Amino acid sequence: MSLVVPRKGVFMSGEKSDGSLIKTPGQFIAIIVLGFLVPVLGVALLAHFVVTSSKKIDPDQSSLQASAVEARIKPVASVVIAEPGAGAAPAVRTGEQIVKQYCVACHATGAAGAPKIGDNAAWAKFLRGGLDQMLKTAITGKGAMPPRGGAADVSNYELARAIVHMANQSGGTFKEPSAPTQAAQAPERTGEQVVQAACFRCHETGLNGAPKIGDKAAWSPRISQGVDAVTRSAIRGHGSMPARGGLAELTDKEITSAIMYMFGRAGAETPSK
Repeated sequence: MSLVVPRKGVFMSGEKSDGSLIKTPGQFIAIIVLGFLVPVLGVALLAHFVVTSSKKIDPDQSSLQASAVEARIKPVASVVIAEPGAGAAPAVRTGEQIVKQYCVACHATGAAGAPKIGDNAAWAKFLRGGLDQMLKTAITGKGAMPPRGGAADVSNYELARAIVHMANQSGGTFKEPSAPTQAAQAPERTGEQVVQAACFRCHETGLNGAPKIGDKAAWSPRISQGVDAVTRSAIRGHGSMPARGGLAELTDKEITSAIMYMFGRAGAETPSK
């Protein structure tokens, strides 16, 4: 009977191999240490890469400066509140532009008793009064029409152009008003003149709750506030009163003069500021 001799490395059934990679305690400790050091070194290398990359992109860290951060988060647009009259003067509008923007609501239909554009009979009595009289009426307001037709930013020249535009379509033959010269400066109006031009319509009758001229009881709370406070209120407008009483070209000084005039009519001898 022949015997089969096993080859080297080949084990008989039932025998176990003792070929483990860890043969000594020192090898076991080395593997444990490597298992700890490899992840730590990996994290350290990654951190080093991030730091060096950020320095190359922005070595002086300008992107973190306050001005740079502010520039990045700055809104797309900004609002600037300018004082009245600041900046370039707006372009003068034509009579037709003013009519389309402010007047057609009533004068195209005859609403609230307004003379309808093209109705010669309705305009006849106004045409007889002349352009100056119609302009004065438009400035101060009449009936349901507020001062300047509710357009506080319309100048006297633009308002006259609008009247001529409507009147000449309704039987009138007015010439286009002459543009005001820039060199000529209108003299400052007195308080009484301002009241007559801008304040009289409401303050004479107490319309819309306005304190009547000469009514001491109605004016007393306002007098106690002082001229400066009431002037600021008149410039901004409040309640049913438009800004600057509906007269856009009034200066702050003229408004103050008008208030002092009405204070005086209400019995204030020396209005306080």
